[in-house]
Amino acid sequence: MSLRVVIAEDLYLLRDGLVHLLQAHDFEVVAAVESGPELLNALMEKRPDVAVVDVRLPPTFTDEGLQASLAARKAVPGLPVLVLSQHVEQLYARELLADGSGAIGYLLKDRVFNAEQFVDAVRRVAGGGTAMDPEVIAKLLVSTARHEPLGALTPREREVLELMAEGRSNAAISQRLFLSESAVGKHTASIFGKLDLVPSDDDNRRVLAVLTYLNAARG
Repeated sequence: MSLRVVIAEDLYLLRDGLVHLLQAHDFEVVAAVESGPELLNALMEKRPDVAVVDVRLPPTFTDEGLQASLAARKAVPGLPVLVLSQHVEQLYARELLADGSGAIGYLLKDRVFNAEQFVDAVRRVAGGGTAMDPEVIAKLLVSTARHEPLGALTPREREVLELMAEGRSNAAISQRLFLSESAVGKHTASIFGKLDLVPSDDDNRRVLAVLTYLNAARG
């Protein structure tokens, strides 16, 4: 079945472009809005499979997109939200990640280079995973080395975990770091152990590991 999506973007051309792009990839766009109040109403009424949200929306063009997303996720825990912005709003981005339920993404508009990259991120977030731009991660996690249990990770394990936060598979991580897949698997298992994530579905543990990593930035 088609994934149902709500789009919030104040610029008409970009909003219309997102509608056509997602429809071309078999998404059902159930609402395309341009303001914070409209976004919150659409999220609560439509209960989409995923929302694609700009940060700065009318009426004040500050943080209405994130505020509406936070309010909706409080009412509907785990509601998937992919933020698509020109800016990294650190405070509200951390708050959006803080509930630990996953299904969160944060991409920068000028760093989305092709349709496949974007659509993959939307699908990943809709499926309960994460899709974080490396630049967003860098700004959110500048101080995480001081936080336990992240301080127990080796530099290589932190590299692996950062790439997991971007939503990369073990195969993609192995290519990026020039490691074998078995070596990446060993690093991943070590990360799970050091973060005290008990054996369960690997996809679930990946999300929990990423959330632990991202939530450490709140400190």
